[in-house]
Amino acid sequence: MIRKAKSTDRTAVKNIWKKNYSTMDPRYLEYRFRNVWPLEEVYTSVREDEIIGAVERRKYALMFNGRVIQSSVLSGLTLEPRMRSSRNELELLDTAIDACEHSELLTFAANDRTDLWHAYGFEPVYRRRDYHLTRDKIQSITIFGCAYDPSPLDMIKVYSNFCKRFNGFFARTLDDFKELKQEVASRSGKIVAYYDSKNNIRGYAVLLIEGREVRIRECVYLDSMALMKLVNAALQDRADVHLVVSEAEKLDVLFPDCEVRIYDSMMVRLNDPELFSRLFGKKVYSAKEAFALSARPLNLSELQ
Repeated sequence: MIRKAKSTDRTAVKNIWKKNYSTMDPRYLEYRFRNVWPLEEVYTSVREDEIIGAVERRKYALMFNGRVIQSSVLSGLTLEPRMRSSRNELELLDTAIDACEHSELLTFAANDRTDLWHAYGFEPVYRRRDYHLTRDKIQSITIFGCAYDPSPLDMIKVYSNFCKRFNGFFARTLDDFKELKQEVASRSGKIVAYYDSKNNIRGYAVLLIEGREVRIRECVYLDSMALMKLVNAALQDRADVHLVVSEAEKLDVLFPDCEVRIYDSMMVRLNDPELFSRLFGKKVYSAKEAFALSARPLNLSELQ
């Protein structure tokens, strides 16, 4: 039986996560189920009064061509190891996707299991660039003006200005940035910001430590100076840094000697092509066709 999760199901689902993600930072796991899990719509699979799996749905407002589109992200599909099977996975997804299909235009999923999502009509729409930066290949400049732990208010200001260049991003509130800061702290990460001579924030970077590397999972900047300051701050933590940006952010001029990998990021399902066509005045049949109508480059952070 598939049903919506109750508050009393939290411990059971968390224990399944512990079995499937044994290397996950325990602090992040605790944070997630204490702070994030209650905000999501969770579907659980129950067999003989035992919870054997779950999938999570979190709703977002997507900004696209000047309109706000209701959408959600499906994530956290996990099953009790002894009950892991395609049948049990599909039962969970059937229910979750049916709920999405009847209540929103677009549904998102990370590009982690392409074949599974593709079977439900999801298509890769967003792509990201991963620049591998090393100290010897990056111009070294002082990080004067950089500060750790910027306020949510500063972050939302610069994020709003940064997003004016792009399309297809999730709108964020002040509470979203408070939550982001808590999440980064729970993952032993850092947020560094750059302020100009007038103390105006010009950018920030979310730094997550992964072994001997730093991964900049989100980088917001208003000019190349801000970007170079943030990159140099990250290189003070580790000699190897991965800067993850949208496909449209072609930074080869700044990093000509660095390796870059382009990969598919978020996948999208268009739940109602007819309604989308009416809203935007052009006939579309798929998510790829819908997003091809974008007036500006697409950019959707993987930190959701």
